Amino acid sequence: MTLLEVRDLRVTYPGGVAAVRGVDLSLAAGQKLGIAGESGCGKSTLALALLRLLPAGTRIGGEILLDGEDILTMRWGRVRAVRWAGASIVFQGAMHSLNAVHRVGDQIAEPILLHRGATAAAARRRAGELLEQVGLPSARASAYPHELSGGQRQRVMIAMALACDPRLIIADEPTTALDVMIQAQILRLIEQLVAEQDLGLIMISHDLAVLADTCDRLAVMYAGRVVEEGPARQVPAGSRHPYAQALSAAFPRIGDPASRFAPRGLPGDPPDPAALPPGCAFHPRCPVALESCAVQDQELREAGAGRRAACVHVASGTAVPGETPEGEDMRSSAP
Repeated sequence: MTLLEVRDLRVTYPGGVAAVRGVDLSLAAGQKLGIAGESGCGKSTLALALLRLLPAGTRIGGEILLDGEDILTMRWGRVRAVRWAGASIVFQGAMHSLNAVHRVGDQIAEPILLHRGATAAAARRRAGELLEQVGLPSARASAYPHELSGGQRQRVMIAMALACDPRLIIADEPTTALDVMIQAQILRLIEQLVAEQDLGLIMISHDLAVLADTCDRLAVMYAGRVVEEGPARQVPAGSRHPYAQALSAAFPRIGDPASRFAPRGLPGDPPDPAALPPGCAFHPRCPVALESCAVQDQELREAGAGRRAACVHVASGTAVPGETPEGEDMRSSAP
């Protein structure tokens, strides 16, 4: 059964800045969807739009159906309830998201008090249980954020996201700035919670290797649009879109010293959302662009079993030049 369905989502900031341009996504309970792309491609805006957390004056169009109910047409009272009981978000940078002057147990208990009508004692007890669930002693509920390590603070953020038993978790760069050992622990924890509680998970990251190893499906965003989507391990291992190829090639590969010391990538940056180029937004950086790419944009279309890509080469039925060999292991060789 479909838990979340996003149809033609469009987000425009004041001043005509088109940050998300016609995104379609779907997610089932128990499924993990990864969203990748460079900074400025619209990933975090997409995550915030799913819970209507965008600033005043932002225009949002399309549909965001959570269990069949459109979040964009809900009254604000209903939205506030859905943000905890239906879906919740784990922000990047736990130290900036947690309140520095309140104990972490009180911060976990707060949504339980507000949204579940629990007594103070019951909320504190539940906060301790949630900390145990994410691998921290319940006694750490009395700690302030600065008394915890980065990995411990991230676990507190996950516990807080689980406070009201949501069906959907949105994790925006949940392992940013963590060392590789703690990162692996947090990722395994998230996977375990999704499996045990039959949650839906949307995970946002710059790291294709993390998403390929953690998620079931992967969507690659560029200039506010999804340019490739498919099974998480197949997308980086056999990219159908030149941008997804470039992201994959930017990571060193296990057993390939040449890629470790000279990883490939792309020059330049994603375009300014307020001044997008005509045609395919990627064509100014694309090494295999055709003349038609400068005037004609491409829609997502079938690119193999369970695969979609928005590229003129896919549209013509030919292989994308320089396509990543199928099955190549793209996990990072970071120490």
